[in-house]
Amino acid sequence: MYKIELGKSGIEVPTIAVGCMRISNMSKESMAVFINTAIENGAYFFDHADIYDGGKCENLFGEVVSSSLRDKLIIQTKCGIVPGKMFDFSYEHIIRSAEESLKRLKTDYIDVFLLHRPDALVEPDEVARAFDELKASGKVRAFGVSNQNPYQMQLLQNSLDMPLCVNQLQFGIMHTPMIQAGINVNMYNDSAVGRDGGVLDYCRLNKITVQPWSPVQYGFFEGCFIDNEKFPELNRAMDEIAGRYGVNKNTIAFSWILRHPAKMQPVTGTTNIERLKDYIKATEISLTREEWYDIYRAAGNILP
Repeated sequence: MYKIELGKSGIEVPTIAVGCMRISNMSKESMAVFINTAIENGAYFFDHADIYDGGKCENLFGEVVSSSLRDKLIIQTKCGIVPGKMFDFSYEHIIRSAEESLKRLKTDYIDVFLLHRPDALVEPDEVARAFDELKASGKVRAFGVSNQNPYQMQLLQNSLDMPLCVNQLQFGIMHTPMIQAGINVNMYNDSAVGRDGGVLDYCRLNKITVQPWSPVQYGFFEGCFIDNEKFPELNRAMDEIAGRYGVNKNTIAFSWILRHPAKMQPVTGTTNIERLKDYIKATEISLTREEWYDIYRAAGNILP
């Protein structure tokens, strides 16, 4: 698997991140196999959040990963969501969340720490104080955000002494507002509506790595589009292209994202080892421009 630098962090990472949102129901034995298989295939970047099953995902991961294995991994986690109540980017909440994640993960440091969705009441100087303290203590190596637009990132960056290196955003074949608005500039149609302030271009200009989440989902956790009868044209197009490369549609779904020149790092969402291998295989394929647009159009998008 090829590697990229995570933003301006100086940290070299695999181009596929292993999402850990659904691991809490795995046994320790199956979790150990899953982690080792990912590492053996070059996917040693693991994405967490404090809210994933109320911290159980971090707990299980921490119980399985031995101290001798820790330095071979890159661990990312997120904070800021108080489920069903509010978002909280206060100094106290950030520090407390980081400390609790460190305990659950049974590690002395977190490689990448993200703010999970925007907090309308954010005080950038408070965030900066928390980040400075976590960085100086060696508890966090690099920082980023999730689901933020350019002005929200710039507001934070103006108070920070370190660069934001990540923005985790929903993106995939069936969720493309980040690129639709750019393709439909100056048009009278729904796809021309800018829903994110040009976040993809902003991230590219400022060397912030985009981490697509839910890359094989449609809607907001409505389900997977692969082999879904709701999307026959898309699946036919993906089948045809997959056949050319001797892979399956899971691989093509990730290769479509990786073909974009922004050098994104998609986050997997599976606990199935074979499916994980399918996603990793996407790093070996480079779709042609025509194939990329064929898939984009088969997903229901019209070129102006």
